[in-house]
Amino acid sequence: MAFQKRILEKYCRDHGYTAIRHYDEDDGYSGTNFNRPGFQRMLADIKAGKIKRVVVKDMSRFGRNYLQVGMYTEMLFPEYGVHFIAVNDGVDSVRGDSEFTAIRNVFNEMYAKDTSKKIRATWQSKGR
Repeated sequence: MAFQKRILEKYCRDHGYTAIRHYDEDDGYSGTNFNRPGFQRMLADIKAGKIKRVVVKDMSRFGRNYLQVGMYTEMLFPEYGVHFIAVNDGVDSVRGDSEFTAIRNVFNEMYAKDTSKKIRATWQSKGR
């Protein structure tokens, strides 16, 4: 989490974004869960007009359910005038860099499901 914070802070500094607010209380929550406390606080701030830009390290850090990610990035954020950036994925909603975003989101969800299956199989093999 600290490494991600440094990457995002550097990106924001390099691009002149000065009002930085972290929503990092979601450590330990799955990216498939959009009821994470920090995520919900961010949404409330967006709807209250307090946020005009969301910057994440990559799409998988935002969320791992492609339908919900798409709902936020393609519908809710534009409705509230929110500029969305996924630094490592090269996604920038102002530039319209979303051609492969939906595909990337599907892969992120598939990765989360595969990881979950492997963890369950490991637990079962250990008799838990």
